Amino acid sequence: MTKKIIIYFLFFILLVSVWGIYFPKNSVDSENILFLVERGQNLFEIANNLEKEKIIKNRIFFNFYVFLKMSQNKLQAGKYFLNSSMNIKSIADKIISGDTAKTVITIPEGWNLRDIGWYFENQGMFQAEELFELVGFPLINYSMNTDLPKPKDFSLDYNFLKNKPKNISLEGYLFPDTYEIVPGTELEEIVRKMLANFNKKLTEELKKEIQKQDKSIFETITMASLIEKEVKTLEDRKIVSGILWKRLSAEIGLQVDAAITYITGKKSIRISKQETEIDSLYNTYKYRGLPLGPICNPGLQSIEAAIYPENTDYWYYLSTPEGETIFSQTLEEHNIAKAKYLK
Repeated sequence: MTKKIIIYFLFFILLVSVWGIYFPKNSVDSENILFLVERGQNLFEIANNLEKEKIIKNRIFFNFYVFLKMSQNKLQAGKYFLNSSMNIKSIADKIISGDTAKTVITIPEGWNLRDIGWYFENQGMFQAEELFELVGFPLINYSMNTDLPKPKDFSLDYNFLKNKPKNISLEGYLFPDTYEIVPGTELEEIVRKMLANFNKKLTEELKKEIQKQDKSIFETITMASLIEKEVKTLEDRKIVSGILWKRLSAEIGLQVDAAITYITGKKSIRISKQETEIDSLYNTYKYRGLPLGPICNPGLQSIEAAIYPENTDYWYYLSTPEGETIFSQTLEEHNIAKAKYLK
């Protein structure tokens, strides 16, 4: 009889344990809570806080499961997205594996600093001005007695920034990509993630090719930014790259419309005669050569197109409202194309 009672009791304990470990506190409440495990906290402190935050039913089950896994010394500090619809097994395994909370941010190819700053602001992460103060304000030439605070100099940590003029922002170098960010991450750390990604994508082979062509990384990224905003397909980008480098060598004005819209902030590809006369070192209609700096953050395809241009007989190009690129060998052909496609 006593043996039977013990068996029933053990069976009861097993059922309660299964219920406590595998059944959540609230199966319908899926609203995440950002739960903090501080460095140095032990199993019992973590379990108490989970119960206090009403994420788990009872700390005893949490302690029991972790001990069962012999993982009491493997719980990792960090911030975790947890909710009461998760069972204790899922919660404990998450903290044991260090699967900390992450926010995914996506910076599309061709976004400029203003786009990124407004994106951060709309996400409730940072004010756009915080980004500008850290990496530099777009269009600002800091050598022109500006009262704005000078941006941080990242060139000490990233060699590819050595030939970037210190008087302009990091436009062009915040590599467009999808990033996983731990909530609460400082803005500077996010910027460093983007710069480290840029350094990874601009391989040693690409850097050597730039050097072989007697160009600087800065010149190449500036050209890539123009290509990124002007045309969309890889084939067109290579041809436009060839045209722009050729015009640059011949000391012919680049006359890039996208550089004008960078100045004005307009989204339209149409520019006016009056806009081509804006006095800005980014205006490639008014000033010959490359603009003062990049006009956006180009993707790898545009960077590679800038490094490996396609040589053709074309000297001119235009983009139709439908996104097609029309190439011309002579100014006369180009003017005919403008009359036909840009009515």
